Amino acid sequence: MLSLLTAVSLAALALSAPAASDAPGWQFDVKPNLSGIVALEAIVVNTSLVVMFDRATGDQPLKLNGKSVWGALWDLDNSTVRPLEVLTDSFCASGALLSNGTMVSIGGTPGADDGNFAAPPGNQAIRIFEPCASASGAGCTLFENPATLHLLEERWYPSSVRIFDGSLMIIGGSHVLTPFYNVDPANSFEFFPRKEQTPRPSAFLNRTLPANLFPRAFALPDGTVFIVANNQSIIYNIETDTETPLPDIPNGVRVTNPIDGSAILLPLSPPNFTPEVLVCGGSTADTSLPSTSLSSQQPASSQCSRITLTSEGIAAGWQVEHMLEGRMMPELVHLPNGQILITNGAGTGFAAISSVGDPVGNSNADHPVLTPSLYTPDAPLGQRISNAGLPTTDIPRLYHSSVTLTQQGNFLIGGNNPNQNFTPPGTPGIKFPSELRIETLDPPFMSRSRPELLTFPEKLSFGQQVTVPVTIPSDLQTSNIQVSLMDLGFSSHAFHSSARLVFMESSVSAGGKSLTFTAPPNGRVFPPGPAVVFLTVDDVTSVGQRIMMGSGNSPPTLE
Repeated sequence: MLSLLTAVSLAALALSAPAASDAPGWQFDVKPNLSGIVALEAIVVNTSLVVMFDRATGDQPLKLNGKSVWGALWDLDNSTVRPLEVLTDSFCASGALLSNGTMVSIGGTPGADDGNFAAPPGNQAIRIFEPCASASGAGCTLFENPATLHLLEERWYPSSVRIFDGSLMIIGGSHVLTPFYNVDPANSFEFFPRKEQTPRPSAFLNRTLPANLFPRAFALPDGTVFIVANNQSIIYNIETDTETPLPDIPNGVRVTNPIDGSAILLPLSPPNFTPEVLVCGGSTADTSLPSTSLSSQQPASSQCSRITLTSEGIAAGWQVEHMLEGRMMPELVHLPNGQILITNGAGTGFAAISSVGDPVGNSNADHPVLTPSLYTPDAPLGQRISNAGLPTTDIPRLYHSSVTLTQQGNFLIGGNNPNQNFTPPGTPGIKFPSELRIETLDPPFMSRSRPELLTFPEKLSFGQQVTVPVTIPSDLQTSNIQVSLMDLGFSSHAFHSSARLVFMESSVSAGGKSLTFTAPPNGRVFPPGPAVVFLTVDDVTSVGQRIMMGSGNSPPTLE
């Protein structure tokens, strides 16, 4: 088996790795083993493991005790997969990490039953994956008890976000399976653990029908929550249960399922941690039309819209720029240096399956976009997006794909299945079969000498100043350093729930042997819970250190 770190120490790697002038550029690397399930949802749960979820269909190649499973643990060190038993149907669920490190998966489909295979309904499911120290996943299990642990409301295609007290806010969804539009909506919010015994109705979600599935939501540094659905957005105050409308997305662009753009909270920087949101892709499709009047060949939007969430920024409205191409179902993911990766998606069509007038096989979308781009937030308008030096893959990543940053500093990419069931390559009439190949997108620094965080505390308190030993390659300029505190997020349906990057005030000692940094001031700036710290020097990023931000207490907690 291949191993990234076990054969030699990090220090030895640093000594043997090439300098910047010799290192290769960005690279796609297809892994030797298959995922066994379609990685349509993915979340990093410890240093080496990624939890993946698929749909319950009974025909996945990955088996446990002779039966197909729709959950998996991907080992980042060895590119191997271990089956994870899931009880309920996790298709089109969401999730996040709690303040105590527990991974929670919420929602899913009303259940699978085709006469040959049946799975319990997942649309009220709460799935618990406790913190797991095993590097391989041995002994790590998922807990479910639908009778005693469940959502207040049935939710298929919901969103979730970790908030200031380390609990989850759960947003929207549908009560039932629907082929395209949200026809039986769960237009409400609830929380896990519960804050009350009834869901909170949302006028905003009601206004944004029928294209408001998987709303994009971010916890803001004042404790409120930004939400965008369809072409509208609000700031929601959890403590007062009030919604404040914001300007609409410009030019009629819609950005939530089944008309999927994506969105991200741009990096927060001290001392003010001013929040800005970026929304990219989607379509100007007319949602008054039935889905059969829409086309898999309709061009996706190239628009990116950006807003600063201060009173002055809201008054100024959205600033518009454009990607290099239109993208339906892109995903936006942070790099530790503050740039944003734009990857995956299609140049034409829509999300969902076999519901437009001219599906390609079963796919509502066509023309995969195979080359990622980078968005540089502090570059001048019109110069922020580039794919210079970025590689091109030959694996389409359309509906039911995922991507996540890993602690190693590269991106794990999997999935693609715009089909009802597992549909292997070579199936007649299917252009986009179920995809089990896993690849990484490796930045140039992955193959060169990198900074190293030598030792690190297991926990950080809010506002704590810490000094840790480091090694920094001699060819890097220590005048240019960044220390990022990151939630790596939960990837599902072209959105990275809870993904977050907070830069920390930092300095390196004169000899480059120690790093001093200051943790965020409170759980509103960075919600308490697991995090990964990266040191970037001259755009060369270390392997991340996994820590607990805050006390590690179960939610709700403010420390």
